[in-house]
Amino acid sequence: MGGLSGSGHAALALLVFAVVMWATETVPLPVTSMIILFAQPIIGVESFENAVIGFANPIIFLMIGGFIIAEAIRKSGLAQRLTYTMLNKVGTTSSRALFVSVFSTGLMSAWIENVVAFAMLVPVIREIVAIMGCAGAEKGKSNFAKAMILGASFGSLAGGFGTEIGTAPNLMAAAYTNIPFVNWMMFGFPLAIMLMLVIWKLLGRVFRSEVEGIPGGKEVVSNKLESLGPMSKTEKITGVILLFTIVLWVTTQFTGLNSYSIALIGATLYFIVGVINWQDAQKNIDWGLIIFFGGALSLGYALLNTGAAAWLIENLLSLMGSDPSTILIMVVLMVIAVVITQVMSNIALSAILVPLSVTLANAQGVAVGTYAVPVAIACSLSFLFPMADPTVAMAYGSGYVNIKEIFKAGLPLVIIGLILTIVVMITIAQPFLG
Repeated sequence: MGGLSGSGHAALALLVFAVVMWATETVPLPVTSMIILFAQPIIGVESFENAVIGFANPIIFLMIGGFIIAEAIRKSGLAQRLTYTMLNKVGTTSSRALFVSVFSTGLMSAWIENVVAFAMLVPVIREIVAIMGCAGAEKGKSNFAKAMILGASFGSLAGGFGTEIGTAPNLMAAAYTNIPFVNWMMFGFPLAIMLMLVIWKLLGRVFRSEVEGIPGGKEVVSNKLESLGPMSKTEKITGVILLFTIVLWVTTQFTGLNSYSIALIGATLYFIVGVINWQDAQKNIDWGLIIFFGGALSLGYALLNTGAAAWLIENLLSLMGSDPSTILIMVVLMVIAVVITQVMSNIALSAILVPLSVTLANAQGVAVGTYAVPVAIACSLSFLFPMADPTVAMAYGSGYVNIKEIFKAGLPLVIIGLILTIVVMITIAQPFLG
């Protein structure tokens, strides 16, 4: 491969190795990341000191803070109360219950890990399905149950587009583009809300509910809220700290704080006031994901620093013709991301595609996020198969829905998601991508 250094060749070989290992999950994802770290000095990519630079990225600490905040919300019981409150306010028909399923997980997923948001709501969804009187739901015989469980799963994926901490690919894009937190929200939330509305309406049509609403209606939901009792002191404290943290995230341009330190401020406050303890953090936070993410960032840096990323981009550009348009490149990269993300970790995929996208944007002299942001979003359009995303796998594991039905609902959402993302990127997002 002419024009590429020996270290670049080694970086590409490491890339192929990582893709195979991450796609097949021969060993756990964090183990592959550890191999990436010690392999770099052995095969001549980087020194070990440079290889571990990924763990110095402040995004790692944003993830840690986000995980701790999510655990506090889960442990306090605030998530369950918020969902029943929404159901009580929005209504008890099947359509409005589906709205709650999509938007409760979606809005939470903008601030916490989508898997955590989904997992917190699954018990609530089971309760709602039961009080709706759906027969044979766990044997796949209830359309309402199918829509509810997929609504929560798909909603958590869509809601994650709202902020740069909403999904791991978003975090990866933020690490390479340095787009301010509030700038991402300016285009992320409109996209998330639009896609959640599409999910709500589409699932309601694909799986037409066999029940009209909760027998007994609002009274049953009100009784459930009464059984929870008044908000506990812990729930109130959890809510206040969460709101305080969100306000800090939104006002970074005025306070001078950055989103990374704010996440740690919120997380530390939960420890100080006793909502959670360090044992909760050790037990319920996915530290393996932190190790994986640091290794993935390390691989991205290696591809950039050795020139391997630039070499790959040049060859990709040559396949698109002599002067490809920005939109054509965006579409091609997003389609590649969408196809591959259905069968491999979206985090691993973004670790490969995001740095390539940044290199391409720099080479063309366009805003640094022009390709990296839509590629990161495309990496999370994981609606087609259970292996595409943990929340989809958990939805499948509920027994409410089978693989064929997931694909039936997911395919139109992937297509609509691609179209909406491209429209938002070339309109609303333009002033905020650089």
